[in-house]
Amino acid sequence: MKNLSKSYNLEQFYKDLNELHIVLSDVQVEQFLLYYEMLVEKNKVMNLTAITEFDEVMKKHFIDSLSLVKAFDLQGTLSVIDIGTGAGFPGIPLKIAFPELKVTLMDSLNKRVDFLNDIINTLELKEIEAIHGRAEDFAKPDLLREKFDLCVSRAVANLSTLSEYCLPYVKQGGRFISYKSEKVSEEMKDAEYAIHILGGEVEEQIAFYLPDSEFYRNLFVVKKCHETPVKYPRKAGTAAKKPLKR
Repeated sequence: MKNLSKSYNLEQFYKDLNELHIVLSDVQVEQFLLYYEMLVEKNKVMNLTAITEFDEVMKKHFIDSLSLVKAFDLQGTLSVIDIGTGAGFPGIPLKIAFPELKVTLMDSLNKRVDFLNDIINTLELKEIEAIHGRAEDFAKPDLLREKFDLCVSRAVANLSTLSEYCLPYVKQGGRFISYKSEKVSEEMKDAEYAIHILGGEVEEQIAFYLPDSEFYRNLFVVKKCHETPVKYPRKAGTAAKKPLKR
């Protein structure tokens, strides 16, 4: 792997990692830098991110993804699925920083999945796979239903809809954690009914600013208490058009 660390000013990145109590090896830092370079290069030919400036990607994509440590202990061989992963956030940063995680990335666009596989191969990541498909397609008992300790999503959708996509994948006793950038307490109230129907309960909402920034973040933590009824998720597109409501 190339030695890229001399090409970038990493002072702020290390400072941010320190605030999150995350320590990376030189190899892990190189993996983040190579990921950055591949992301920016691929973004020239397909729309992966509106953020391409180095410090912003490190903060708003990488550090933001890793901020999950505020809500969940990521040590050990946990199984994690990232629904609607897009360019690989938060799943790939989590895998780089916590190599023992077993990670599944899911996205509905095949070109993005091809990019994710390029990242996985180039960074030589193990115990990680990228799947092309919609959340509704793989939440079947003979596929990936209730197979994961943790489901994460930075996807843009209301919490009711995301819960229907994500909770079916979580084992009883596991967690679904949604990354949100807005002050969305009202959204959480609206989602409580859907979460209850889907076998979960809202455990906590963790609000914070990313280190040394004005970027406000919320992590919504939902515990899976019971099996999700077999009729959920509903057929493709229904959860987005008709979120579960009282």
